[in-house]
Amino acid sequence: MTFTRRAGLITAASAALALTLGACGSTAGSTPESPSAASDSSYPVSIEHIYGATEIPQRPERVATVSWVNADAVLALGVVPVGMAEDDWGNNDQGSTDWKDVKLSELGASIGTEKAPKQYSEKDGVNFTAIAETQPDLIVAGYSGLTQEEYDKLSKIAPVIGPVAPNYTSSWQQVTTAVGQALGKDDDAAALVKDVEGQLSDAARANPVFKDTTFIAGNLETADGGINLYATGDSRPRFLSALGMTQAPMVDENVKDGEFYLPWAAERGNELDSDIFFTWIPAGSTTDAIKNDTLFAQIPAVANGGLVAAANDMEVLSISAASPLSVPYAIEKVVPALAAGAQTATGK
Repeated sequence: MTFTRRAGLITAASAALALTLGACGSTAGSTPESPSAASDSSYPVSIEHIYGATEIPQRPERVATVSWVNADAVLALGVVPVGMAEDDWGNNDQGSTDWKDVKLSELGASIGTEKAPKQYSEKDGVNFTAIAETQPDLIVAGYSGLTQEEYDKLSKIAPVIGPVAPNYTSSWQQVTTAVGQALGKDDDAAALVKDVEGQLSDAARANPVFKDTTFIAGNLETADGGINLYATGDSRPRFLSALGMTQAPMVDENVKDGEFYLPWAAERGNELDSDIFFTWIPAGSTTDAIKNDTLFAQIPAVANGGLVAAANDMEVLSISAASPLSVPYAIEKVVPALAAGAQTATGK
């Protein structure tokens, strides 16, 4: 897996443990209102993903997740995972996020309590051993960079919802829909997607300036002068577009097929024509460092007051790994800064 963590390799001993534990059964982690699998006529269900289709024979009772977004989708549908990856970037002191903690509390499973999910580190890649120890009957990796090899290894533990789209380009709607289907909560998932999309539409109506605003979402590295631009397949442009803004055409015109970002030479910053440029500020830096950089200053949005930088890493995460739980958080925390930047840049 390539989500800024080194790819891990499963040892022979871990593989044996995974196979043994994967065969064990348990009802821990299920929701109180869940009907028994034997009485549920909707199963088996088949979930399609980039590595094929996974058949889920009966309603899952023990769900484990990898990467970002996936645990959020499971929690948003009222199910507490038996295991989930720690958030190691944009996180709070509990290795979690504020929006995840709110939902865990609602479900009576706050971190540190008896019903809380087991958290495992993914700094070195997929934690096969820790996942196997949770004895899951479903593993969710719908939003991830899971490789075929990793998918095959996880499948020896339990059925796996592989990446719905490659390379972290699965939308939160796709992941929520797939998780809802797997959990027998199709209607709940559809209602959740409609609700969150409605909140985005409400934010767009509350800020009519967005419909006349063009944007580029990217990363301005003040330390080395590097620029990365995020294309349509990335969560950041999706979020800004959902608010009614229009992505500058030059981004997708230059990105390679199958890529969700492209590096851009800082010397060509004057070509990045848009009303606002959305980025984040690396630790130890400030927006002034961007504005005072000779090359970054030639970016039209920077020059015209349209530079919008997320205030902290958690705000960045709420958009860059968007989920049905993080989007409402981003609407509250990030949208006001986007609206202010759009008003300054467009004069409206």
